[in-house]
Amino acid sequence: MAAEGGKLAGIKVLDLSLFLPGPMLTVMMADHGAEVVKVEPPTGDPVREMEPFENGHSVWFANLNRGKKSVVCDLKSEAGKAKLWDFIADADVFVEAFRPGVMKRLGFDYQAVSLRNPRIIYCSISAFGQEGELAHHPAHDMAVQALAGFLSVNDSPDGAPVVPGVPSADMAGGLTGLSAILMALIGRERTGRGDYIDMAMFDAMLPWCVHTAGSAIAGGEAPQSGAQRSLGGAAFYQVYETSDGKHVVLGGREKKFARNLLSALGHEDRIEEALRPAGEQDDLIKLLRSIFAQKMRSEWVEWFADKDVAFSPVLDFREAFDQPHIQGRSLLSESENRHHIASPIRFAGTEKRNYGAVPKLGADG
Repeated sequence: MAAEGGKLAGIKVLDLSLFLPGPMLTVMMADHGAEVVKVEPPTGDPVREMEPFENGHSVWFANLNRGKKSVVCDLKSEAGKAKLWDFIADADVFVEAFRPGVMKRLGFDYQAVSLRNPRIIYCSISAFGQEGELAHHPAHDMAVQALAGFLSVNDSPDGAPVVPGVPSADMAGGLTGLSAILMALIGRERTGRGDYIDMAMFDAMLPWCVHTAGSAIAGGEAPQSGAQRSLGGAAFYQVYETSDGKHVVLGGREKKFARNLLSALGHEDRIEEALRPAGEQDDLIKLLRSIFAQKMRSEWVEWFADKDVAFSPVLDFREAFDQPHIQGRSLLSESENRHHIASPIRFAGTEKRNYGAVPKLGADG
């Protein structure tokens, strides 16, 4: 069930989405009090069957669908359609992530739904939007990143694109969709009417490149990783290998960080090199690579402990989740013998939440 007493208490959400963007959007609403009804096909959300499992549930599914209700609606049948119309009657938000045109063929496009419930806020999440040249192009996250230009700078040292470690297009679409829905809810308080949101993952990704793709945005050449401040062209925004084959990063280019580190290393004469344009710091990068290669990662962590430098060891997920910081902020909680990543949205004076149960397929109708 939804968290009681949250900011979204009293808001009813119908979630017809599967996989990642939509369920991530709606679980954030459920975590803060919304009643989220997950409308699943008879076979269920495919993520239910995706490994790994913990206490009988997919970890992925549990973390994105906790606190929701589950109902089964076969939208190819008249009975299933009638069932969904019953839920629509008093819903505040409707989220779907089918390919463009599917909901209209099924009879549940925004025009039809808003005639029955004018106050509903209807959000369609898709890869490229409901209209445009790419609207019907099939794609998941990586294909969207590829067409948006992001994969071109997610590259290995030889310049070849590599599979990204973060589903940025999925997450950008879900987070931007959540923002749009909340804006529409505020707008409805003033107008009394709902709204339609055409949420394209592609569109949501583009603003994420303004700090790296400025030349292309302005009509010029495409950026190259080695010549970009944030993509490998700067010594103080760089990954370095340590003597034990692990890695550390410098993650802040401000002059004070360069001064603090290079002075401590006995290379005060190289500080100005850290302020050169990206792509002109190769000699300083080589120097730092040779220095970091002289100690183990753990030794560098200890060495940096009393120095004001934007430095971090590169951790794997096991190491990351075992950090005291995770426990101190209750970022990983345990409920029903399952581990959950806590909601990142926190409000002053709000007590630690107990996240709702993971719904069994069709348990609520």
